[in-house]
Amino acid sequence: MTVLRLGTRRSALATTQSSWVADRLRSLGHDVELVEVSTQGDRDTTTPLAQLGGTGVFVSALREALAEGRVDLAVHSLKDLPTAPDPRTTVAAVPVREDARDALVARDGLTLAELPAGSTVGTGSPRRHAQLAALGLGLEITGLRGNVDTRLAHVHDGRLDAVVLAAAGLRRLGRADEVTEWLDPLQVLPAPGQGALAVEIRADDAVTAAAVAPLDDPDTRACVTAERVVLADLEAGCSAPVGALAEVVEGMDGAELSLRAVVAAPDGSADLRRSLTGAPEEAAALGHRLARLLLDDGAADLMSTSTSTDRSVTERAQ
Repeated sequence: MTVLRLGTRRSALATTQSSWVADRLRSLGHDVELVEVSTQGDRDTTTPLAQLGGTGVFVSALREALAEGRVDLAVHSLKDLPTAPDPRTTVAAVPVREDARDALVARDGLTLAELPAGSTVGTGSPRRHAQLAALGLGLEITGLRGNVDTRLAHVHDGRLDAVVLAAAGLRRLGRADEVTEWLDPLQVLPAPGQGALAVEIRADDAVTAAAVAPLDDPDTRACVTAERVVLADLEAGCSAPVGALAEVVEGMDGAELSLRAVVAAPDGSADLRRSLTGAPEEAAALGHRLARLLLDDGAADLMSTSTSTDRSVTERAQ
């Protein structure tokens, strides 16, 4: 039996996610070997991600390993994938999504509303920064990098009053009991693709494509397709405060795709929220329509102010 070499980053969350995929492939009768790949983002943990090139720094090394034939597939947090396609690779499977929300871990079990004005909240995301500021709670929001343990330690050690992380990562690492509030998307919309995984392979590898195809979840793929089209059409990247969430819901005539998005001024002084519904099989078209609606209503003007903001806050939940 041919061994499938699965490329993964070395972080605890990345290896947990990759092991989850490997276990499902093994249950289908495949032999899978994890191959650790060091990325620039993992080696340099102090330079702001925007200066390193955004979240793509966690993807490029894995894609090179794929293209060079050192691994047969790679597992990414889907929100880390650049929206621009790489002709050498393809996302062959998008497994069922974990919790897409953001989560608060605060001292003394506090919720956002219970944190006193002036409380320090750490996040590595301009999207979270902008939406938290827009709530008008008087919080002091500060940039933060590092893996999940490093970020949580800032609260446990008293250096910060709270941190905001992706709920999916905390659940996958068995740290959900530390969450003091699951943030409602009505308050804070997640990053496009948050909570979902991408299984990427070489574009010409039909054998591996067939092996991973059973892992693909059509509803999750439809949702993340719509979300990422919004991001791509807005020409926004990791340094832009853009959130999007699609969900397959039951409509009057059967399943439909509900898509919401937000574009915010980086300082939270203004935001633009819009939503549309459509057929799940027309996910990309729905994303295009919502992006056009946002642009027509002034999204570009809001995003243009991001060039004057602190680039040290960048989107990363690993």
